[in-house]
Amino acid sequence: MFALIGLVAGVLLGLFLHPSVPLWLQPYLPIAIVAALDAMFGGVRARLEGVFDEKTFVVSFVGNTIIAALIVFLGDQLGVGSQLSTGVVVVLGVRIFSNAAAIRRKLFGA
Repeated sequence: MFALIGLVAGVLLGLFLHPSVPLWLQPYLPIAIVAALDAMFGGVRARLEGVFDEKTFVVSFVGNTIIAALIVFLGDQLGVGSQLSTGVVVVLGVRIFSNAAAIRRKLFGA
């Protein structure tokens, strides 16, 4: 319940305050969002399978986001940032769709 309240509060604050993202941070924001979505879908899947653990979820959420941002940062330093960004999005996208399929099977038996 606290997570839902935090999500709603965060969305409302974002809509009303219109925060700006610094230019140097903009390449990392989409990657961080995809990594966070991966952790979220993994958490929902774990909850439906009855194996959800808050500590694991938080570590996964923060860890995925930091690792994805570090990979993109490394790519920027090497001059291949867009290629590594694409790779991160593809890998996390596959994980998101895999978790979504598992959630669908659990909920609808199909």
